[in-house]
Amino acid sequence: MNLPEQPELEVTCPCCGARLKIDKELGRVISHEAPPKHHRSPDLAQAGSLLDKQAERREALFRESAAEQKIKSDLLARRFEEALKKTKGQPVKPGLRDIDLD
Repeated sequence: MNLPEQPELEVTCPCCGARLKIDKELGRVISHEAPPKHHRSPDLAQAGSLLDKQAERREALFRESAAEQKIKSDLLARRFEEALKKTKGQPVKPGLRDIDLD
């Protein structure tokens, strides 16, 4: 009892589970069936906690940035006051203008 040899070979991919039909004579894939997709329902509790964590992180970064800007503003105001005190007693000399050179 001899079984007739099939001209095609059906193989399942070990990586993704796709089914391939290969022509034995040509050594080429003649058809491809995509692997079944595994549908996972989204975990809404986890998504909500991730959004809460991101919101807390954004708020913390904003507070930190606001504190840095406040410190920077205070520092610049102090430098301005010091420069103003230094120049308060000095006479103001008019500078040379290009029109004065003519």
